[in-house]
Amino acid sequence: MTEKTAFIFDVDGTLADTERDGHRVAFNRAFAEAGLDWEWSVEVYGDLLTVTGGKERIRYFMDNYEQQLPGVDDEAAEIARLHKLKTAHYTSMLAEGVIPLRPGVERLIQEARQKGVRLAIATTTTPANVTALLTNTLGAESNDWFECIGAGDIVPAKKPAPDIYTWVLQQMSLSANQVVAFEDSENGVISARDAGIYSIMVTINDYTREHDFTGASVVLDQMGEADDPATVIDDKSLNEACVTVDYALSI
Repeated sequence: MTEKTAFIFDVDGTLADTERDGHRVAFNRAFAEAGLDWEWSVEVYGDLLTVTGGKERIRYFMDNYEQQLPGVDDEAAEIARLHKLKTAHYTSMLAEGVIPLRPGVERLIQEARQKGVRLAIATTTTPANVTALLTNTLGAESNDWFECIGAGDIVPAKKPAPDIYTWVLQQMSLSANQVVAFEDSENGVISARDAGIYSIMVTINDYTREHDFTGASVVLDQMGEADDPATVIDDKSLNEACVTVDYALSI
């Protein structure tokens, strides 16, 4: 059996519950700043999460909710501008400390560093969002803990396409069976699986608990802490209160 030597983390929903009270709120603030009367409710945003990528979600919203950008000649440019406004609002929220990491995430990352496990990120969110989350939760130096950060438009196709995982594997000169992928959504599992990764740990959230996680190795509610234990959702066993490096490497 090939030895696993690296963890590759998704970001939104996996490292932190960023979607409902983070990205969604930032989008609404951007729309208001741009003079639009759009308001993405919790339910609407749940539908929009079936599409990966912020600019792609705006386009999907326009196409499927019969919304238009009044007085705009170049819709693609305006969508990009709205997304840039949203990123600014989101990073400001992170700086205010309103979006913490999920239980067990910092503990697991620190343990992985101590044991020499290589770390990387594979996400559809922008590099600025990744940097802001890491800086405001783990400190600015934490950006250097991750050997490779695959984010945003660095590849042609976003999740569920495997491109971002394939790119990260190539950058790290790793084979797919040397890594464990950490995800929170059906699209993420498909992306990792289609990149050839079969050690996939899923930590669900309110938006993804009903997703189809076929291909995942284990599905839990969180990584867990000693005083806030993880619960296994599928039929796999977890003999400790929380996910450890040794457990993750064994799946």
